[in-house]
Amino acid sequence: MTRPLVLSDAQTARDVLTFAGRAATASADGVRLQGAGGMLVLTAAALAPQGLFDHTPTVLAMRIVHADPQLRCDIVVDELSPGTEPAELTLPDTGRAPAWAGVSPPRDGWELIGELSAQIIAARAQWGISAVAHGSPAGAGEEAVRSLRARIWGEPDESLLGLPRGVAFAAHAFGFIAGAEQVRVTASGRWTRLAFARGHVLSRGPAVTGLTAVRGTGSSAGTGSSTGTGSSTGTGAR
Repeated sequence: MTRPLVLSDAQTARDVLTFAGRAATASADGVRLQGAGGMLVLTAAALAPQGLFDHTPTVLAMRIVHADPQLRCDIVVDELSPGTEPAELTLPDTGRAPAWAGVSPPRDGWELIGELSAQIIAARAQWGISAVAHGSPAGAGEEAVRSLRARIWGEPDESLLGLPRGVAFAAHAFGFIAGAEQVRVTASGRWTRLAFARGHVLSRGPAVTGLTAVRGTGSSAGTGSSTGTGSSTGTGAR
């Protein structure tokens, strides 16, 4: 039997459906729904390693919305669909357990380490998307494409405070970039968080270093695109 997910209103329900749709486009690892105290935390992996030797960074996208105060849940689902009422969504019969959902960001201890402009984040996302597109020849196998994505998105980017370039991809893929926003960057342990007005991007661990250089794809490709050593967020993003 399908179960309803009751949100605060119809607009919130539509926002949740939009987030789930973006998650399905960015990856195939589902959306984690954590509901309690009248709030629903939505988390999805924009990027996550698929195996022991996969150097793709763990980069999560998160939104927090108002929900029915009676809602209690913690489940990862592949999809959501409209319910019988405007403020309701329908959960699938079964959940899933992707590896990324087993590692939760800390709830506290976040310290400000800097700010980034939304324009810079958008520019680095577009550069990475172009690099992936130009570096993937026709007929390239899945493993080769995954390796290329790991190299481009996992590389520390000086324009992003040394964070893996994948944080820019997550912000772009989930529609968090809007206007001339200044984005606060905080850190707690191995986690870093970019707090946008529309949501949060969380990255775990240091950016991958010692990677093969990525060939430039445009006049601005040199910015932050060289390899080297860099430094590099969960319910704690409220």
